[in-house]
Amino acid sequence: MIDLRLYGYIETEAPPVPSLLPARITEQQRDQYTVITTHGECAAILKGAFLHNTKTHADYPSVGDFVWLDYSTNGMSRIVSLVPRRSKFARADYGGRAAEYAKTVQEQVVAANFDAVFVLSSLNRDFNVNRILRYITQARHSGAQPVVVLTKADVAAEIDIPMQEVRTAAPDVPVYAVSSHTGCGLDALEIYLRPGRTVVFLGMSGVGKSSLLNALMQKEVAAVSGIREDDARGRHTTTYRALFMLPSGAMVIDTPGMRELGLIDAEESVSAGFADVEALFVACRFNDCRHRTEPGCAIQAALADGTLSQERWQRYHAQKRETKFADDKAEYLREKTAWHKDIALWNKQRRKNGGPRKR
Repeated sequence: MIDLRLYGYIETEAPPVPSLLPARITEQQRDQYTVITTHGECAAILKGAFLHNTKTHADYPSVGDFVWLDYSTNGMSRIVSLVPRRSKFARADYGGRAAEYAKTVQEQVVAANFDAVFVLSSLNRDFNVNRILRYITQARHSGAQPVVVLTKADVAAEIDIPMQEVRTAAPDVPVYAVSSHTGCGLDALEIYLRPGRTVVFLGMSGVGKSSLLNALMQKEVAAVSGIREDDARGRHTTTYRALFMLPSGAMVIDTPGMRELGLIDAEESVSAGFADVEALFVACRFNDCRHRTEPGCAIQAALADGTLSQERWQRYHAQKRETKFADDKAEYLREKTAWHKDIALWNKQRRKNGGPRKR
């Protein structure tokens, strides 16, 4: 018998039917799942009633989810329902359409029930603090602890400067530099890799997610591909979502497409990351201050005396814009498409009448 607590299971409720077993999803490939139960690993699909009663994509199981399972000893087991999640990563789902043509936008969960998010960025030419901040906001929004892991420290010309850049931009987030090939710095990650805990990797292709996973697993479980010389980026090597049990007893969720997540309803997460900036707002003379040229603006005063750097203020604005865009993406792109069509039609009419084109 397997103790499911080793896989992070916390018994918080009784099964809806006494015969059902708790299980954790360790792999997902299309509509088929691999789950771990007290009886071991088995294949599972969604029960018909689950499909019939599920209203949104967010309610479908994903890797890391705990579920109630109708276990079968001689056939396919069936997933009956979800156990409530404690954390999740989700992205916008446009129903297989381009965003501008989507009629509805739903939330699609791609990983669930994790304790920390390793925000990975390599110490090569692709190092980008703004991107790291976006990932940190995504990690906060998931409900888990963000941890920045800077990879490829063995081939980096400089380590201290980029580490300090990240610490300055996100002072409340721990930052580590590691090398998956030499093992340098990996010991420092052990505090997040304790038995029963789960970590998700988040980062661009080519940052070394697969190499880090192999190093932590102490064997090769994920294919590693090289990076392009022209931009220091790589290609996705993970083709399906999976949960790996490390020798330490911790688990890692490796999933393709994590870099494509959208910030859905992430206003509070942005505010948490820039609490120092928003704390200045209450000191402005006017409640509706736009922080531009208004008299008594605390933001402008802080920028003038150096208390607030121009770079941090710009990063705050960038995250706010991106969050708003993600929330309103489908509507925004539909309006943009309609606007371009109106301009094209207007130009066509003007050309017919011999007038100038609108730009």
